[in-house]
Amino acid sequence: MQPSGQLNETDVSRLFLWMSRDKSVLAAEAWKRLFSFFMKTRSQRDRVLARLGLTPNDVRALTELDVSAGRTMRSLAEEWGCDASNATWIVDRLEKRGLAERRAKPGDRRVKLVVLTAAGAKARKQLLDGLFDPPPELLALPRATLEVLRDSLPGAKD
Repeated sequence: MQPSGQLNETDVSRLFLWMSRDKSVLAAEAWKRLFSFFMKTRSQRDRVLARLGLTPNDVRALTELDVSAGRTMRSLAEEWGCDASNATWIVDRLEKRGLAERRAKPGDRRVKLVVLTAAGAKARKQLLDGLFDPPPELLALPRATLEVLRDSLPGAKD
């Protein structure tokens, strides 16, 4: 720092470097706590899946499929980061349970689109209701803390 109390260009650069490292460290600590909390409360999510007879792959499919807008197997495989045979296996499982179905694409019957059935939409609602039920550890936090947490995290507003 200059004797006058003002920051020179080098001091400003050092300050920004320190602040960026500090923010990175803070973000890493926050992420570690969020991830640990998520893992600690896994049993609650597992109970929801068991009650509905679903697997984590089923969850992903149910939350990404729609009752009207069909998805090709290729687009699902790309979104899920798997090969087409794995996506086919996931969709086959949902189809056997009556939660999804394949339909011919209008204008090109060779292409099949996967959509949720009414039963699939109902299962998705039950799934999300269960998954979004806050764990006791979260309910134990003070209201003000919950408001800060809610308002600080990126994501859906509804």
